[in-house]
Amino acid sequence: IVRSEIMRNLEELIDGEILDFQGIESPFFLLGLISAFENRYQAKADNFFEEISWKQFFAIICINLCKMSPTIKELAEIMGSSHQNVKQILNKLEDKGYVKTVLDEQDKRKQRIIITEKAIAFCEEHDKGSRMIVKKIFEGIDEKDIGTVIKTLLQMEKNLEGVS
Repeated sequence: IVRSEIMRNLEELIDGEILDFQGIESPFFLLGLISAFENRYQAKADNFFEEISWKQFFAIICINLCKMSPTIKELAEIMGSSHQNVKQILNKLEDKGYVKTVLDEQDKRKQRIIITEKAIAFCEEHDKGSRMIVKKIFEGIDEKDIGTVIKTLLQMEKNLEGVS
């Protein structure tokens, strides 16, 4: 099966003869669906952004959301990733000129991450296209349903904290 066929015909794949989902409980199916969607979204976003990856762009988004320039540890927590993975992402972004690290003024042991003018320009350049993609992804989905998914994912995140 060609990957593009799977992406184009996901409903057919689920309902068809290729996979057998009988007996799979809905929480397991949902986790698999979330993982598969994230993989497909990442591939599409990587193609859209070209010069940086989706994960690198996500790091820029997360830095932008912070009220104060985050440390690597803080950013790793926000992104839901390991310190090591975030450090690799930031090294690539720094090499490309999208972020830089500066010493924390209160605690010189900490390094804070700031986005550069290049990153700001990149975000502005891709804003319209990003919005169009998000609009397309959520086409036909009611705002109430989006709210339910957000509430569900936040509860799942909270429950995950209790898993060792």
